Amino acid sequence: MDAGLDALLQSRLTALSDANRLRRLRPWHWQQGSLHDADGRALIDASSNDYLGLSQHPLVKARAAKWAERHGAGAPASRLVTGTRDITLAVEERLADFKRCEAALLFSTGFQANATVIPALAKVPGGAPKVVQSKQSAGAGEAAIFSDALNHASIVHGCRLARTGTQVFRHNDLDHLDQLLGQTQGRKLIVTESVFSMDGDRADLPALVQLAERHGAALYVDEAHATGVLGPQGRGLAAECGGVDVVMGTLGKAFGAFGAYIAGSRALIDYLVNRCPGFIYTTALPPAVLGAVDAALDLVPGMDEERARLAQNSQRLRDALTRLNYDTLRSSTQIVPAVIGSEADALAAAQRLEDAGVLTVAIRPPTVAEGTSRLRLTLHSNLDEAGMQRLLDAVAASLPPRPKA
Repeated sequence: MDAGLDALLQSRLTALSDANRLRRLRPWHWQQGSLHDADGRALIDASSNDYLGLSQHPLVKARAAKWAERHGAGAPASRLVTGTRDITLAVEERLADFKRCEAALLFSTGFQANATVIPALAKVPGGAPKVVQSKQSAGAGEAAIFSDALNHASIVHGCRLARTGTQVFRHNDLDHLDQLLGQTQGRKLIVTESVFSMDGDRADLPALVQLAERHGAALYVDEAHATGVLGPQGRGLAAECGGVDVVMGTLGKAFGAFGAYIAGSRALIDYLVNRCPGFIYTTALPPAVLGAVDAALDLVPGMDEERARLAQNSQRLRDALTRLNYDTLRSSTQIVPAVIGSEADALAAAQRLEDAGVLTVAIRPPTVAEGTSRLRLTLHSNLDEAGMQRLLDAVAASLPPRPKA
């Protein structure tokens, strides 16, 4: 490596460390379904997104192994070459049925899907938007994009790659969005998460659908943290209201596997097959992943009891943090933030919890805004009552009560 580049990178790493923002990789081990640290100590996992515990489910693991044995360890090429198998199409059909859409298309990751599908949709030929009383505008054949202020980094990246007029509306402020939409003529694309990954709150999808219809806008919804957990049979919040044009979901969270998908109309999926670079130029998902997803699709619709337990335990955790005067923001899901403030204090709080046997990661800027470093606690339906009580006891012992405002 060039010495000048190496010195520059090391200087930046030192600055991150001084600001308590340096991130490091740590090894974790799973033994008999439990999380262990590098020293072999068992911890309650309150950090990962394995909301239904399916990554450790016997059926999911067995089908992944079976499909790898039958079809091979890897995919031979991209989907448009020789990477499309009969099992690939079968899983996509099952995903479309699960999401109650005409068709679905698999992607390697949620980041890849958002970062490449949004630009592909923004560039669909159409009337050039004309922005009234606004400095931002899109060029000919492009859509104006409207993105929630707390959207995931992958959505932000996709909006930037679109290189079109992107306007950010205040988080869940539909009056602000209404105002921005009213100032724009031409094709429009609204992009939001259904469950926001750092705050754990929800978008008002029925109201967004009505707003999109009134302004003639398309609606793109990221269901990464809702898929499997919320909505009828875990089908997501979009399944409760209809009217969503593009649904993105991930398969490495509640599904316990890997990958992502886009679901929507047949025309949407066919267009992405032809015009989405992140799909066209990427190797297909391997058979083991497809097998795991197929097994998860067997299990998820019948897990209402697990979803109910997850919701109940999440509320118990919010109540415990509220009694200690920690702000959990507008969380109403299995993602429960505890806002700490500074980076150093958040890291210290996370360490105290880990010492007490609970793993939760301190989330710091730039992932969240300055002064809002937090613990992001996530719960899982396979946490039994004894484990839940240990978690609540650890929270009470490790997080000192905060002064009332």
